[in-house]
Amino acid sequence: MSVLYLFEERLATPLGELIILTDPLAHARAVDWADYEARMHELLRRQYPKHSVSIHPAITQSNAFQALANYFTGDLHAIQTVPYQIGGTVFQQHVWSTLHTIPCGNTWSYAQLAQRIHRPKAVRAVGTANGANPISIIIPCHRVIGHNQGLTGYAGGLERKRWLLQHEGALVKK
Repeated sequence: MSVLYLFEERLATPLGELIILTDPLAHARAVDWADYEARMHELLRRQYPKHSVSIHPAITQSNAFQALANYFTGDLHAIQTVPYQIGGTVFQQHVWSTLHTIPCGNTWSYAQLAQRIHRPKAVRAVGTANGANPISIIIPCHRVIGHNQGLTGYAGGLERKRWLLQHEGALVKK
C-alpha cells in the first residue's frame, strides 16, 4: 500500500473552522468543516482505498488556503483556479468536474446537473456524488438546490449552504 502524504491547514471563517488538505504538489485533496472532520477522513478512505493517508501540519501556506481566505473576505472568484486532484469513481469525477463549472452567483437543480452530464435519469446518483464531494467550496456543491428552488442537502449543514449562497449573491438575505 502506498502512502498519500497530505498537509493540513485550518482556516477560521464566518461559518466555523475549515480544514484544508493539500498534497506535496499543492493540489487541494480535501476541504471540509472541522465539525465534520470524521466524515472528511471517511471520504479520504473511500477515495484512496489503495493508499494509506498520512496527514502532517503544513509548513507553508498553500494557494488553496489563501484562495479560500480571499473567498471569505469577498473575492468570490479566488477559488476558481485552485488546483486540485481527487479520487472517486469515474461517475463522481464527472459530476464534480461539472459542478466546478457552475458560475458563482448561480444555482442549478440536481436535475439540471444530471442533464449537464447527459444522464437525466441519474438525479439520485448525482445527489449522492454531490454529497461525497471531497473539496467543498472549491468544487461548489453548495450551488446545487432542489427543483423547487429549496435548499436541500449540504454536508456542512443547510445554514452554511444558505450563507454561502447569500455570500455569492445567489440568494437574497431574509
